[in-house]
Amino acid sequence: MSRSSVIAMAAAAACLLLAAPATATAQDVLPAGTQEQRDAMQALSWMDGEWVGEATIFMGPGAGAGHPHTERIGPILGGSIKVIEGRSAGSADGSPAFNAFAIVSWDDAADRYMMRSYANGHAGDFPLEATADGFSWTTPARGGEMRYVTTFKDGEWVEVGHFAMPGRDPMKVIELRLRRRGATDWPAGDPVIP
Repeated sequence: MSRSSVIAMAAAAACLLLAAPATATAQDVLPAGTQEQRDAMQALSWMDGEWVGEATIFMGPGAGAGHPHTERIGPILGGSIKVIEGRSAGSADGSPAFNAFAIVSWDDAADRYMMRSYANGHAGDFPLEATADGFSWTTPARGGEMRYVTTFKDGEWVEVGHFAMPGRDPMKVIELRLRRRGATDWPAGDPVIP
C-alpha cells in the first residue's frame, strides 16, 4: 500500500470519528423526525390500535363472501411515522389470504402525506389525503385505478375500494368494516436497547 493511500485512509477515518459526535448530537436534538411530521401524524392518531372485522370482496372468485380481517397500527420514531399491517383470513384455519404492510409519513417538502405500501408481491408510494373523518388514496391498476376511501364514524372504520376505468362508472371491489379491539404497543414496544 502506498504512503498516499495510507494517508487518505487515515484522513477518512479521522473524518468519521469527528462526524460521530456531531451525528450523536443531531440525534439528541431530532431523535425521530421533525415536529411538523409529528404534528401532521396526529390527524391520523384515531387509527392507532388493533382492529377486527370483515373484508367483503365484490368481484372475482368468491364475490360477496366476507373474510375475517384485522389491522394493527402504531406510531414509531417518536410519532413521526405510522406503521400498518392488514390481514384477511382465507380459510377456516385462519391462514392469511391477504397480508399487507404500509408506512404512512408526512413529507415536509411536498406538504403532504405519503404511503409506502407492500401487498401481493408489489410495492409502491402513493399520496394519501387525510379528511375530516378518515383518509383516501389511489393506486394504479391494470386498465384503470383503485380508489380507496376510509371513514371513521361512531367507532367504526369503513374502507371502500372502487375500481375506476376511463369512460365507465367505478365498480365496488372491496369493503372493510372494522371495530377497534384495543390498544397495542406495536411496533414501538419492547425495543432492543443499544
